[in-house]
Amino acid sequence: MTGTQLAITRPATVTDAFLRQLVARVPGSSGAAWKLTEVYTGDVLVELPQSTPADIEQAFVTAREAQRTWAATPVRQRLAVFDRAHTIFVDNARTTADLIQVESGKNRRMAIEETCDPPMVMSHYLKRAAGLLAPVRRGGPVPFLSNSTEIRQPKGVVGVIAPWNFPFATGISDAIPALMAGNGVVLKPDNKTALSPLYGIRMLEEAGLPKGLFQVVCGEGPDVGPTLIDNADYVMFTGSTATGRVIGERAGRNLIGCCLELGGKNPMVVLDDADIAEAVEGAVFGAFGNTGQICMHVERIYLPESRYDEFADAFVARAKALDVRAAYDFGPEMGSLVSVDHMHRVRSHVDDAVAKGATVLCGGRPRPDLGPAFFEPTILEGVTKDMLCGVTETFGPVVALHRYRTVDEAVALANDTDYGLNASVWGGNIAAARAVAARVEAGNVNINDILATAFASKGTPSGGVKNSGVGVRHGDQGLLKYTDVQNMAVLKKQVMGPKPGQDYGRHVERVLSGLKMMRRLRIR
Repeated sequence: MTGTQLAITRPATVTDAFLRQLVARVPGSSGAAWKLTEVYTGDVLVELPQSTPADIEQAFVTAREAQRTWAATPVRQRLAVFDRAHTIFVDNARTTADLIQVESGKNRRMAIEETCDPPMVMSHYLKRAAGLLAPVRRGGPVPFLSNSTEIRQPKGVVGVIAPWNFPFATGISDAIPALMAGNGVVLKPDNKTALSPLYGIRMLEEAGLPKGLFQVVCGEGPDVGPTLIDNADYVMFTGSTATGRVIGERAGRNLIGCCLELGGKNPMVVLDDADIAEAVEGAVFGAFGNTGQICMHVERIYLPESRYDEFADAFVARAKALDVRAAYDFGPEMGSLVSVDHMHRVRSHVDDAVAKGATVLCGGRPRPDLGPAFFEPTILEGVTKDMLCGVTETFGPVVALHRYRTVDEAVALANDTDYGLNASVWGGNIAAARAVAARVEAGNVNINDILATAFASKGTPSGGVKNSGVGVRHGDQGLLKYTDVQNMAVLKKQVMGPKPGQDYGRHVERVLSGLKMMRRLRIR
């Protein structure tokens, strides 16, 4: 690993006045505040108001009032806001990346990639939303004399709970289809990373989104979550499986829907005909991209015995050569973890593995010389299921290498987890790789890629199986989940029962013969 800590100067765009303007929209009637810090230095950036239950309830009142007008606005007019927003978001991507970096500590390459996600979501749904939300007329039970129309109605006000690892991509991207569908939104970002989503809302309002429609509340999860869920008509959550269970249970008690994208312990399977150089580069991103803080990143790599040493040697050499440091330019290949607390969690997983017999091939240590929360890119072997990092999501730049003898064994090992969010299969024969991928128990499986191809395919639903979640984002379902369906049926003539004076037995014969005729003619 290379990298030398130099003096860090905060980006010129991130002024104190700008930050105060952003946090001014957060309600905090109690006067309590969270000291939001610059991750690279630990310096306080701004005090973030903490919202009380009364503040949260008022946010929903305000959003509901605006939502009634918004829902009555023609879909094409609603979509025009996002057509304008697309340009604004792209034009201001560098400022957004500055905010993402100061609050999360990720390297600039990842920060700029994150800024691209909301415009991609906008672009996809600008093409699909009008058709998805249009009424669909279908035949009724009696041909020509009845019909039924599927009408999509917005849920009302959606609660979005966004994580700290991709605050802009989740906080804004998950809200976009909800808003397009005619809903209001109340967002709870993580305290550590509230700046970039606040800026996203400001840009949406610049594009013409009605003020009041998109609200933000801030605070610790246990303080804010219950009131948010109790006032929402639907909840979108990205985060840990443990918290997802709590949210799902509360949503269930309230008889509202929820979408939960939860944890993962994602495998990468390298087949014996894979291009090792390409697979190594993929693994570098899969394990160390965003400093390992990606829900879909790789924590387990399965290698054929015949290629194990070749891959391991190249992977370790590449990890040791990574440019890891704090900088607001595109040089570093890896940045900081999000906080000192999270760095201690990652370290505890590595220390536990080593104490129980795992071998550190590279890394394994904090790097306080680079910044308060830096941790080295770490590759382990000999990891077993009695170790924390053998079964639990570490969510840091830590990955374990494993050998396999047969493809069946590789698939069994990949599936030997309670999670099923993402997987990666690498091979030269695409048909053979697809056959292996089809056997992997994961909501997303990438062939010759780690995660970007699946996640960036906005037309295809993306979600988890097993303990990795319920519901999906993206695809048609990613918008329709924010709607209720109204079935409006019309009967033009009273022909559903027997004619006046008709024997009921004769009526039944008529109904049964009619069913046969309609099936034969393919009317029904």
